[in-house]
Amino acid sequence: MSRALRQSFDSLSVPNYRRYFTGQVVSLTGNWVQTVAEVWLVLSLTGSGTAVGLLAAAQWGPMLVLAAAGGLLADRFPKRRLLMLTQVAMAAPVVSLWALTSTGAVEVWMVYALVLVRGTVNAVDYPTRQSFVMEMVGPARVVNAVSLNSVLVHVARIAGPAIAAVLIAVRGVEPAFLLNALSFVAMLVALRRMDPAALATVVRAPREPRALRAGVAYVRRTPELRIPLMMMALVGTLSFNFQVILPLFASFTFDGGASAYAALMTAMGAGSVVGALVTGARGRVSPRLLVVSAAAFGALTLATAGAPSLVVAAALLVPLGAASVTFAASVNSSLQLAVEPVMRGRVMALYAVVFVGSTPLGAPLAGWLSEAVSPRVALALGGLAALAAAAGATAAFARMQQRCQGPNSHTGPRMNKRCQGPNSHPATKVPGTELSSRPRRAGGRPSRALPRERLTNGRNGPKRGRSAVQS
Repeated sequence: MSRALRQSFDSLSVPNYRRYFTGQVVSLTGNWVQTVAEVWLVLSLTGSGTAVGLLAAAQWGPMLVLAAAGGLLADRFPKRRLLMLTQVAMAAPVVSLWALTSTGAVEVWMVYALVLVRGTVNAVDYPTRQSFVMEMVGPARVVNAVSLNSVLVHVARIAGPAIAAVLIAVRGVEPAFLLNALSFVAMLVALRRMDPAALATVVRAPREPRALRAGVAYVRRTPELRIPLMMMALVGTLSFNFQVILPLFASFTFDGGASAYAALMTAMGAGSVVGALVTGARGRVSPRLLVVSAAAFGALTLATAGAPSLVVAAALLVPLGAASVTFAASVNSSLQLAVEPVMRGRVMALYAVVFVGSTPLGAPLAGWLSEAVSPRVALALGGLAALAAAAGATAAFARMQQRCQGPNSHTGPRMNKRCQGPNSHPATKVPGTELSSRPRRAGGRPSRALPRERLTNGRNGPKRGRSAVQS
């Protein structure tokens, strides 16, 4: 096995993360089976692209409203226990939808209602999962772990639609819902088998008034967080609507069925896996990577919008998938490394809002454009949005650099992390896993603004020392 390939899977050497990864592969595959079945069920009941867009709005709408509160819960309570509760809560509406479809009593409003319930629980689950990564692997491996998370998402994106297409063609949508209900068991077992002593010990956020507002204010004054989040806000709203556009692209543009839709999703998923592995092997992110990946994402989306045939569209979706996952993983990793520990849940909740919580805003628009004009127009709008995000971030990073190196700056770029952009130097593993994400001010003095994050070393408890690695 080559060195680059070994680096791509480095986080799997951590037993807790390996258990988590295995459970997520099964659970997310079931989730994609469910997603395809829900889209096909609504499309068969209504024949409306707008109705498909509203389904995505019901799924992700609660994220827009409730994710900030979910992130605060993640900062205040043990994340492993919180995830076990959310897995059980999300399985209940899935079982209900299976029962309704099996008895033939299902109606469109019932689908929307149950998807809304699942989305509400997901508003707590998603930011908790995102912020839990650092506790499992530490700063030295967080970029790799985030990339591997993208791998498992897109492996599920390949396997899920393929399984769903077979199930729908042979038995209808009912077995798809049952399969997803059973997949939650895998994640529960993985969480239950984790070793809590090997997880990081993180200072819990104190109970104080206006805690949610404090998280927003913290991001607003921190450009390393603000710029990637603004990029994702634009791209997440207008560009990441493939769940809505691709089934309509297959059906309306190329007169295809479930197999054509599955082929498009599989092609994009394959490219996404490759992009995630490459990003994981790099082990670092930079402003340049954020900008280049956003620009490539936009250009390839525009090319796909103009594809003359299903085969060409599928071929273009491979590099498009790679560019999209590189961009998303880079934003996620930048935030994980730049954020203070006690703010991580709230900042990752804001990431959830702008990434998936923006879907209720963009998905109905994408569905309406696809139905009223063409899916090509909906794709083109997403491509232009990604190019605009790349251009805006280029200007914002340049302004940040100028402020740090201007005549009034007292520190050079090697002294000031902000001058270098987010995470320009990856964390280095120190023997004994004595890691800390406590930031340092210019000149090397520790900041006292927020508490230190301590990572435990197995059963020996938290360690302290000057050899701590800064995130």
